[in-house]
Amino acid sequence: MSTKPPILVQLSEVAKTYGDHMVKALSAVNLTIERGEFIAIMGPSGCGKSTLLNVIGGIDRPTAGRVLFEGEDILAYNDEKLTALRRRNIGFIFQFFNLLSTLTVEENIALPLELENTAPKAVRQAVALSLESVDMTKRAKFYPAQLSGGEMQRVAIARALIHAPKIVIADEPTGNLDTENGELVLALIAKINKEENRTVVMATHSPEAAAYAGRLLQMRDGCITGEQQCCPRP
Repeated sequence: MSTKPPILVQLSEVAKTYGDHMVKALSAVNLTIERGEFIAIMGPSGCGKSTLLNVIGGIDRPTAGRVLFEGEDILAYNDEKLTALRRRNIGFIFQFFNLLSTLTVEENIALPLELENTAPKAVRQAVALSLESVDMTKRAKFYPAQLSGGEMQRVAIARALIHAPKIVIADEPTGNLDTENGELVLALIAKINKEENRTVVMATHSPEAAAYAGRLLQMRDGCITGEQQCCPRP
């Protein structure tokens, strides 16, 4: 008899407002994310996709509601504990790569481990494996300015995974890529999800990107307005 995957993240009645005029970015959002899921979030610009990702990832604190990570209410965490949660358990992939221009490829990838004071030998070994996994070993000494967009995103993925996070949060990961490189990046994210059972939550405008996910959420005006189970693209 199969057992249901454990719940990794749970949002209950989460709301987020900004500014003196109380602009609503999220409104009474309820969401359960199980370990190993690949969830895509779609909706028009300004509907709250990025805000939802930031709340799930502990970057933004909601105005109201609860956010549980493995059963613990992370809104009760102070900034130091919340930072530690992100460093150890969450990997972020952004549309604009967010690589540090003054660091080489291997230095960018190593950064999350170095922030955790990981032993240098362990860092070197982990970086070598990460470079191989995204086919960037030959670019290890290059700087971001010497890379193509697709290569930069592969480095960003390696950096997001170097610390073996429990969840990967991807905000429009193919938004700045051409079709070919976008498909390569999506295939890599899907492979990580399937082979490593890594939970992925991805915001996207692209139906082609969403086709890689096993569950699709539709958002509008800060609310989840629809949900469907999908057959992920092989």
